[in-house]
Amino acid sequence: MPRPFPPVKPPPLEEQRGETYPRLVELMQRLLAPDGCPWDREQSYQSLSRYMLEEASEAVDAIDRGDLDELCEELGDVLLQVVFLGELGRRDGAFGPDDVVAAIVDKLVRRHPHVFGDVVVEGAKDVVHNWERIKARERDRQGKQRGLLASVPRSLPALTRAQRVGEKAAEVGFDWPRQDGPRQKVDEELAELDRARQAGDVDRIREELGDTLFALVNLARHLGIDAEAALRGTIDKFGERFAHVEERVNERHGGFANAELSLTDLDAYWDEAKR
Repeated sequence: MPRPFPPVKPPPLEEQRGETYPRLVELMQRLLAPDGCPWDREQSYQSLSRYMLEEASEAVDAIDRGDLDELCEELGDVLLQVVFLGELGRRDGAFGPDDVVAAIVDKLVRRHPHVFGDVVVEGAKDVVHNWERIKARERDRQGKQRGLLASVPRSLPALTRAQRVGEKAAEVGFDWPRQDGPRQKVDEELAELDRARQAGDVDRIREELGDTLFALVNLARHLGIDAEAALRGTIDKFGERFAHVEERVNERHGGFANAELSLTDLDAYWDEAKR
């Protein structure tokens, strides 16, 4: 007979202390038991990595839309991946869910000496500086000194990774002192891209295009703009406007497949969408 699993009933918001977390751990243990879910039992760290990325991205989407109900649901999906991986760690004798929580609690206490110690800070900039300094000392003690940029995950979206790499380099003074520097670099890289295009060298075009994108990210960083969020916003705007174009083509021409429209025709619908 299937064993029932009673639903979790959270207390009122003002009384919540995260005490329902063990129920999710218990549920995951049930799913991974010998008589649990065959699919769950087949998963590995590697197979779950894509789901961790996807669920985190969906949570970001909910944040961008300001949808707090969906954000609550998506955070649960992210937490599921955390608990799932924690149980795989327990299965392999490496770590367990309580080790995960203990590690992050200890880290937060260590890296907030201005809250839990006697360090004095004047603002958020000092907090970030202290965090990075403490993090570097921890890496030294653990024998994990791999270079300043090694702490930036390679699996980050390319624009986000580029911005974090630029921030890391700037922490040690390897950066332009003013916004004019990265802006001029954009022009320089565009000129090199044009020369590569004229030469027809595909490998060089790819390299120069990457350099141009990196220069634009550095300019965004100096302007205080999140390059990843800026591009997402532009993609969303393009999608909304193109949806209007598509709607007009469907209404007046029976769809793209039934009409041979010029770019001028499509631009007219695009301008209509912009208005």
